This record gives sequence, structure tokens and C-alpha cells, in this order.
Amino acid sequence: MANPLRGEVIKLYKNLLYIGREYPKGSAYFRERLKSAFMKNKDVTDPEKIKKLLARGDFVIKELEALYFLRKYRAMKQRYYEQDK
Repeated sequence: MANPLRGEVIKLYKNLLYIGREYPKGSAYFRERLKSAFMKNKDVTDPEKIKKLLARGDFVIKELEALYFLRKYRAMKQRYYEQDK
């Protein structure tokens, strides 16, 4: 019997792969870390534990988006405002 949360796990993995393309240390570094994190939890079968891991993955997505927005904001700020010397 297939786990009903499998589709959500795959969706989370794909979303994280997409978001990881802009990671500061490079997409290859991010992909390796992402794969090892998912492989570490591949044997989890408890639906409650899987839901907690999915929630943690959603939190990571929000943190990465905040990191990217902050980086873009800093770049824009440097372009439009003089830096104090």
C-alpha cells in the first residue's frame, strides 16, 4: 500500500530543488544537502512524523525565500543609496 503523503513529499522535494537554484553556495551544494536530508528520513512511515517533516520543509522554504528577498533588497539598496564612508 502506497503512502498517501508520498505526493506531498515529492512536491516538497521539487519545490526545494527549484528554490535551491539561487542558493549562495551554489545549486550543487544545495542539491547534495537536500538529497542527504531526504535520504536520512526515507524509512519514516509514521504519518504524524511525515507531517512534521513536511512542516519543517515548508519552514525551510520560507526561510530561503526570506534570504533571497533580503539579498535582493541589499543589492537594490547599494545601487540607489550612497554608502557612508
